[in-house]
Amino acid sequence: MHRKVVEFRLAPDDLSAIRFGLSPGHELAHAVRVLIRPQHHPLQWGWLRSTRQHVPRAAFELLRLVIGEEGYLPDFLTSAPDWDLSPAEELDRLRHADVGPMRVDLGKRVLRTSGAERRALQDMADDPAGTRAAVADAWGAFWEAALAPFWPQVERLLRADIGIRSRRVTTHGVGAMVAHLNEAVTWGPDAVRVRLTRHEEVLDCAGSGLVLVPSVMSRACAALTERPAQPTLFYPALGVSETWTTTGAELTTALAALLGEGRARLLLALREPMSTSEVAAGAGLAVSTASHHLGVLRAARLVDGRREGSRVMHVRTPLGEALVGG
Repeated sequence: MHRKVVEFRLAPDDLSAIRFGLSPGHELAHAVRVLIRPQHHPLQWGWLRSTRQHVPRAAFELLRLVIGEEGYLPDFLTSAPDWDLSPAEELDRLRHADVGPMRVDLGKRVLRTSGAERRALQDMADDPAGTRAAVADAWGAFWEAALAPFWPQVERLLRADIGIRSRRVTTHGVGAMVAHLNEAVTWGPDAVRVRLTRHEEVLDCAGSGLVLVPSVMSRACAALTERPAQPTLFYPALGVSETWTTTGAELTTALAALLGEGRARLLLALREPMSTSEVAAGAGLAVSTASHHLGVLRAARLVDGRREGSRVMHVRTPLGEALVGG
């Protein structure tokens, strides 16, 4: 199949504004597509086995109609990705989304369908306010049943991926990091290019930068290019295997067998930079014990430390993120 190319044109200001974000809405939309076409998503079969029987049927059917099984994804389902964007915030943004762009997005889905599906989507486009409420309710119900139980694992994988990519920026530069996002992505001196199946476009980022968003549920790249949305490139996250749905308890047990219980608890507690006393409290350990274990983890290059004033702040290294994320 002939591949098309989306080209994000970058000015000097754009290079300094390349950043990472998370998108719960993107994960939800592609989780719906996994359920529609499970045969195309073998890495999600563990999630499917755990989830399929709990999916609310009415919510799924509505989302299936709006999202479709492949290709164009309505923009209103995913707000601007952000580092700290939570599922609750994403849902709140959907409930208050502008109905004008929503009508346009639904119109695009109408043009891509036929028969009863087209008529149903046209009815939804004719009542965007009612559709917004119904889709938001379905979004919330589907999330709670299908994704909320697994969000800690998903978020851990996403943040581990970002940690690894960020480290590559510091050691090899932005160009090398972008060039290693995915085989479909290439870096040039003035543009980021991504090969897609159906869409091609040249977009001038015009100083607004480019947001890079890893995804667990989608195993292909996607691009968000339509203004006023922030230019965004979605790409498959590292470390996603058929066993990614391992629960937190199972992960703790596995890490404890590898590292010892105390060190495993410390590594898992370091979700963000913490002082020795903070991470000790988070792991339920004495400060002296935590300090000893942190020294061992630093020697193994799983944890790093940096001084901030009078305190040393500890953080997982990309290797530590990958170990926890995997």
